[in-house]
Amino acid sequence: MSDEGEEDRQKSFKLLGIIDVQNTPCARDSVLHGAGGSLVAGLGHFLVTSRVKRSFDFGAAGFLLTTLGSWFYCRYSNARLRMQQKVIQDGIKNKVIYEGTSLDPSRKSDEGPG
Repeated sequence: MSDEGEEDRQKSFKLLGIIDVQNTPCARDSVLHGAGGSLVAGLGHFLVTSRVKRSFDFGAAGFLLTTLGSWFYCRYSNARLRMQQKVIQDGIKNKVIYEGTSLDPSRKSDEGPG
Protein backbone atom coordinates (compact mmCIF):
# COMPACT_ATOMS: atom_id res chain seq x y z
CA MET A 1 0.00 0.00 0.00
CA SER A 2 2.86 2.39 0.72
CA ASP A 3 4.30 1.55 -2.72
CA GLU A 4 1.20 3.06 -4.37
CA GLY A 5 1.63 6.30 -2.40
CA GLU A 6 5.26 6.54 -3.49
CA GLU A 7 4.28 5.96 -7.12
CA ASP A 8 1.67 8.74 -6.93
CA ARG A 9 4.24 11.14 -5.51
CA GLN A 10 6.68 10.27 -8.28
CA LYS A 11 4.06 10.69 -11.02
CA SER A 12 2.89 14.11 -9.82
CA PHE A 13 4.67 17.13 -11.26
CA LYS A 14 4.49 20.48 -9.50
CA LEU A 15 4.84 23.57 -11.64
CA LEU A 16 6.81 26.23 -9.75
CA GLY A 17 6.28 24.12 -6.64
CA ILE A 18 2.67 25.32 -6.41
CA ILE A 19 0.35 23.66 -8.91
CA ASP A 20 0.22 19.88 -9.07
CA VAL A 21 -0.14 19.54 -12.83
CA GLN A 22 -1.27 15.90 -12.78
CA ASN A 23 -4.08 16.35 -10.26
CA THR A 24 -5.34 19.87 -11.03
CA PRO A 25 -8.11 19.95 -13.65
CA CYS A 26 -7.06 21.62 -16.91
CA ALA A 27 -3.50 22.31 -15.72
CA ARG A 28 -1.75 19.69 -17.85
CA ASP A 29 -3.55 20.62 -21.05
CA SER A 30 -3.02 24.33 -20.41
CA VAL A 31 0.73 23.91 -19.91
CA LEU A 32 0.98 21.81 -23.08
CA HIS A 33 -1.00 24.36 -25.08
CA GLY A 34 1.20 27.10 -23.62
CA ALA A 35 4.35 25.28 -24.74
CA GLY A 36 2.98 25.03 -28.26
CA GLY A 37 1.91 28.68 -28.21
CA SER A 38 5.35 29.80 -27.06
CA LEU A 39 7.02 27.78 -29.80
CA VAL A 40 4.77 29.24 -32.49
CA ALA A 41 5.07 32.82 -31.22
CA GLY A 42 8.83 32.75 -30.64
CA LEU A 43 9.75 30.88 -33.82
CA GLY A 44 7.34 32.93 -35.91
CA HIS A 45 8.76 36.19 -34.61
CA PHE A 46 12.31 34.95 -35.17
CA LEU A 47 11.58 33.94 -38.76
CA VAL A 48 10.10 37.37 -39.47
CA THR A 49 12.66 39.58 -37.69
CA SER A 50 15.76 37.41 -36.95
CA ARG A 51 16.05 39.06 -33.52
CA VAL A 52 16.84 36.40 -30.92
CA LYS A 53 16.19 38.24 -27.63
CA ARG A 54 12.98 39.81 -28.84
CA SER A 55 11.82 36.43 -30.18
CA PHE A 56 12.46 34.88 -26.78
CA ASP A 57 10.35 37.61 -25.20
CA PHE A 58 7.57 36.90 -27.71
CA GLY A 59 7.83 33.19 -26.90
CA ALA A 60 7.53 33.86 -23.16
CA ALA A 61 4.54 36.13 -23.74
CA GLY A 62 3.01 33.52 -26.05
CA PHE A 63 3.41 30.89 -23.35
CA LEU A 64 1.77 33.09 -20.74
CA LEU A 65 -1.15 34.16 -22.91
CA THR A 66 -1.81 30.72 -24.38
CA THR A 67 -1.60 29.00 -20.99
CA LEU A 68 -3.93 31.47 -19.31
CA GLY A 69 -6.36 31.49 -22.23
CA SER A 70 -6.49 27.71 -22.34
CA TRP A 71 -6.84 27.51 -18.54
CA PHE A 72 -9.78 29.93 -18.36
CA TYR A 73 -11.54 28.37 -21.35
CA CYS A 74 -11.19 24.86 -19.89
CA ARG A 75 -12.35 25.93 -16.43
CA TYR A 76 -15.33 27.79 -17.92
CA SER A 77 -16.29 24.76 -19.99
CA ASN A 78 -16.02 22.46 -16.96
CA ALA A 79 -18.14 24.80 -14.83
CA ARG A 80 -20.78 25.02 -17.56
CA LEU A 81 -20.81 21.22 -17.88
CA ARG A 82 -21.21 20.79 -14.11
CA MET A 83 -24.15 23.22 -14.13
CA GLN A 84 -25.82 21.31 -16.97
CA GLN A 85 -25.30 18.03 -15.13
CA LYS A 86 -26.84 19.51 -11.97
CA VAL A 87 -29.91 20.71 -13.90
CA ILE A 88 -30.33 17.27 -15.47
CA GLN A 89 -29.90 15.51 -12.11
CA ASP A 90 -32.49 17.81 -10.51
CA GLY A 91 -34.88 17.14 -13.38
CA ILE A 92 -34.48 13.38 -13.05
CA LYS A 93 -34.94 13.61 -9.28
CA ASN A 94 -38.13 15.68 -9.70
CA LYS A 95 -39.42 13.26 -12.34
CA VAL A 96 -38.97 10.34 -9.93
CA ILE A 97 -40.57 12.24 -7.03
CA TYR A 98 -43.61 13.58 -8.92
CA GLU A 99 -44.24 10.71 -11.32
CA GLY A 100 -47.83 9.46 -11.02
CA THR A 101 -48.99 12.32 -8.77
CA SER A 102 -51.24 15.25 -9.61
CA LEU A 103 -48.11 17.44 -9.83
CA ASP A 104 -46.65 15.38 -12.70
CA PRO A 105 -46.19 17.79 -15.65
CA SER A 106 -46.34 15.01 -18.24
CA ARG A 107 -49.67 13.86 -16.85
CA LYS A 108 -51.25 17.32 -17.17
CA SER A 109 -50.29 17.58 -20.82
CA ASP A 110 -51.95 14.21 -21.56
CA GLU A 111 -55.29 15.28 -19.96
CA GLY A 112 -55.93 18.07 -22.47
CA PRO A 113 -59.14 18.38 -24.49
CA GLY A 114 -59.46 15.59 -26.89
